[in-house]
Amino acid sequence: MSSTPHDPFYSSPFGPFYRRHTPYMVQPEYRIYEMNKRLQSRTEDSDNLWWDAFATEFFEDDATLTLSFCLEDGPKRYTIGRTLIPRYFSTVFEGGVTDLYYILKHSKESYHNSSITVDCDQCAMVTQHGKPMFTKVCTEGRLTLEFTFDDLMRIKTWHFTIRQYRELVPRSILAMHAQDPQVLDQLSKNITRMGLTNFTLNYLRLCVILEPMQELMSRHKTYNLSPRDCLKTCLFQKWQRMVAPPAEPARQPTTKRRKRKNSTSSTSNSGAGNTANSTGSKKKAPAANLSLSSQVPGLGAIPNCSLNPGRDGDLCHSTAVTPSGQFKEKH
Repeated sequence: MSSTPHDPFYSSPFGPFYRRHTPYMVQPEYRIYEMNKRLQSRTEDSDNLWWDAFATEFFEDDATLTLSFCLEDGPKRYTIGRTLIPRYFSTVFEGGVTDLYYILKHSKESYHNSSITVDCDQCAMVTQHGKPMFTKVCTEGRLTLEFTFDDLMRIKTWHFTIRQYRELVPRSILAMHAQDPQVLDQLSKNITRMGLTNFTLNYLRLCVILEPMQELMSRHKTYNLSPRDCLKTCLFQKWQRMVAPPAEPARQPTTKRRKRKNSTSSTSNSGAGNTANSTGSKKKAPAANLSLSSQVPGLGAIPNCSLNPGRDGDLCHSTAVTPSGQFKEKH
C-alpha cells in the first residue's frame, strides 16, 4: 500500500532532508515562507516529477492560478488550472531566473468556515536573473490567496495583480562597461515585460488554448479514444445536458378516502374509463414518435470543430444527431 501525505511516515520526493512530519496548523503567511524555501531547494536537475510534487504540496487538486497585468497592447488576464501550474513555475526558471521568492507585507487574513483568505496589497515577487545579464527584478502588486482550512492548508485560488516592476543592475557591472557604449545600451534595455520573462508570457498565451482542452485530453487518456471521437462525445454530453428538462421535486402522494359504490355504477364507470384510456393512448401515440430535433428547434446539428480542414478548407463543420443517438457529419 503506497504512502500518502497523511501518513506520518510519508517520505517526500524532495529527499530525506525535506520530509514532512504529521500535518500541523500554521499561519497562512508561513506557508508562503515554506514555498520560498522549497523553490530555493530547486536544482538544475529538477524534472517534471519534482515540479508536480511541488504543486501537490502547496496547491489543491482543483486550484487555479490567475495573473493580471497590463502590457503595451492592453490589459491581460490569464487563469490556469491545477494541471498547468507546475509548468508555469518551471517556465520562470527556464527564462534565465536563478532565484524566485515572494515577500508579503501588511497582509490581512480572514477566516471562514472551510477556507482562509489572505489579502496582501504590498506583495513583491523577486526574481534573480543570471542571463542575459545579472539583474534583479522586483515585481510589485496585490496578491490574494485562498487556503483550505485544514491541516495541510494548501492554496485553492491564487490571484496576483501586477502594478509595476523594477529591474535593478549592480553598479559594479555598469562601472566595468563604462567605456563600452554597446554594452551600456544593452544594459539599458528591459529583459522582462511587467516582470515576466518571454518564456512565461508565451506559456500563458499557450494556456489559453490548453485550458479548454483539458476535458478532451483527460477523456482521451482515460478511454483511449481518437481526438474526433472525444470531441463528439463531449459535445453530445453537453447537448444532452442542455436538452434534459430540469428535475422536478418529488411530490408526496395524497391519500383520499374511497367511497363505496354499487356494482352498477362501477361497471359503467369502468367501461367509460377504458374508452377514455384508449382515446388518450391514441392521442399520445404520435407524440412518442417525435424526435428531439423536431421538439426542440435548432438542436438538429451540433457544431463540431476539427483540427483537420473539411472539403472547403474550413476547420468547423456540423455533426447531426440521428434519432437513434448516432452522429452523422455534415460538411
